Amino acid sequence: MFSARPDQITALTPARPRILAQIVLGVNALCLGAGALAQAPAQDPARDPAQAEAKTGLNYDVRIDAPRNLRELLENNLDLMRWRGNARMDLEQLQRLVRVAPEQAKTLIATEGYYSPQVSAGLDTSGARPVVRVIVEPGQAVTVGDVDIELRGFAVADKGTDHRTVTAPMDAAALRNRWTLPVGARFRTADWEGAKRGLLRQVTQTRFPRAQLLDSSATVDPDSHRALLKVVLDSGPEVRLGQLKIEGLKRYPASIITNLNQIRPGDEYSEAALQALQGRLQDTGYFGGVEVSADMSSVLNEQVSDLNQGDGPKPADASGPTTLPVLVRVTENKRKNLSLGVGFSTNTGARTQANYDDLYVFGKRMKSSLLYEQKQQSARTDFYWPTTSNGYSNSLGGGFKREDLEGQITRTTDITAKRSWGSPLLERTLTLAALTEQVTIDDAVNGETTRVKSLPLTFSITKRALDSLVQPTRGYVANAQIGGALLPVLTDEKFVRLYLHGVGYKPLGPSGTLIVRGEFGAVGSGDKAGVPSTFLFRAGGDGSVRGYAYQELGVPVGTATTGGRYLFTASAEYDWWFKPPYGAAIFYDAGNAGDNFSDLKPKVGYGVGARWRSPVGPLAVDVAYGQAVKKVRLHFSLGFSF
Repeated sequence: MFSARPDQITALTPARPRILAQIVLGVNALCLGAGALAQAPAQDPARDPAQAEAKTGLNYDVRIDAPRNLRELLENNLDLMRWRGNARMDLEQLQRLVRVAPEQAKTLIATEGYYSPQVSAGLDTSGARPVVRVIVEPGQAVTVGDVDIELRGFAVADKGTDHRTVTAPMDAAALRNRWTLPVGARFRTADWEGAKRGLLRQVTQTRFPRAQLLDSSATVDPDSHRALLKVVLDSGPEVRLGQLKIEGLKRYPASIITNLNQIRPGDEYSEAALQALQGRLQDTGYFGGVEVSADMSSVLNEQVSDLNQGDGPKPADASGPTTLPVLVRVTENKRKNLSLGVGFSTNTGARTQANYDDLYVFGKRMKSSLLYEQKQQSARTDFYWPTTSNGYSNSLGGGFKREDLEGQITRTTDITAKRSWGSPLLERTLTLAALTEQVTIDDAVNGETTRVKSLPLTFSITKRALDSLVQPTRGYVANAQIGGALLPVLTDEKFVRLYLHGVGYKPLGPSGTLIVRGEFGAVGSGDKAGVPSTFLFRAGGDGSVRGYAYQELGVPVGTATTGGRYLFTASAEYDWWFKPPYGAAIFYDAGNAGDNFSDLKPKVGYGVGARWRSPVGPLAVDVAYGQAVKKVRLHFSLGFSF
């Protein structure tokens, strides 16, 4: 039996020389190959014509007969592999490497949990090229027999003057359940180190950010093939969060930060709460860089003072909680910013765009944009108030938009007031818009243009439960919108509207992802002609039914396609990541829009595509066949948005 520690290996039973040679002398064995080369006398190839190859080194092959995981480990770490092609290599030095290879291999194999392997190495020089063969019989793997997690400190805090609830003690059983190297698992060095890091990480995320590992040991019994693990974890003092301490703020008011802060003085330390505040500040657009943390400067100053006085570091006082300020460091963005861009979309064609952003116009943020696409043009300006202390983000803006899609030309002017609240995981929005719309249909009599006005109010809620907001592979997103123009105020036709949209991700196997998507929409009104086309439904294009042009599916009017009262689409896609971040996809889409449920006969599109997980989000290029129109279309999309 012997004990394996993170930085050293100590023998407990000297009666096992074979095991000790394998473990205690393992580090020396790893160095023997390099030492053998260093000790070998240099030879002049000019003295012996038989060594004419010395200038380029002796070429040889290495064949390793071992289980796949061990074979890869040895191929990446054995000196026999690393010295191949070296100019100093000759037959004598190769023989030395062959002799030390078994001890090197045993030491490496032990890191994978095999402490009693049988390893042999031989050299065959009968052919034109020497061949080294290493044969490994790993034997029975050592598994974890018991895990002892000893907690020190973790004192329960008393009720404070603010009458907060008494802090519950640390749940040792819960920590054991989350331990990632459980009883029965193979004892691998990498897993052992990872489990200790994970345990410490769990503890430091809440209440005890100054926790540390005091000791850890793994006692291995090669006869029973069991490892007994012990970890000693000290909590240090419990930490509470205090007042905000802001650094770097020069141009903008502190209320931009304080209104977004949901941490109350006296709250338990929580890394998640600090990260949430950091994320909210980054999303405001006022800052190019944000860092939120508990201010440890006072603690560090005390430790430095103790060292300067020669007293050495003092043990942490765990008798009561320590209150630390919440330090917010920001780097402000420039107040004014102009950006220009060009692009292309398979939905709306070539694009040029200009954006102007002024972060402080009468205390508000102004965002303006000009967009020109082949099928769509728009101009818009919005003013955003700083987020309130209740978490509300309010905005007011207006714009003009022109669309020329499938024989219908739409011109919309709007003034919109919006209130948003929540988080990226649960986002809610209330929108009130006063709009006027002009619609011209190519086949209308004498090119007649219809005009409508409306004052709709819409509530939208979005739920995100994804493993990643940028590169999702598991989870779902669901959105529901309900609203309409219910009062006869600035409204030609009263209506109500419902829209549902969902996307789900599910891993299939180690390298596959199933993506399902669905949409449903309905509009109720007395006369559809008085409902703005913006609130009616069409389908087709990227993110809808591939294989058809953008907004191609709807209610036909002559050669044009207009919006309908109802919408239904569905999609199933399988992405296979054959060589991450590169993948391939197959998909099947179906859907339609119409004025009656009977008109929702699904139009089908299917095809294949290429995928790339780019740094800014998934890039998709699809080739789709629209069965109803008997055409093949190319579709392109970048990023994930919902």
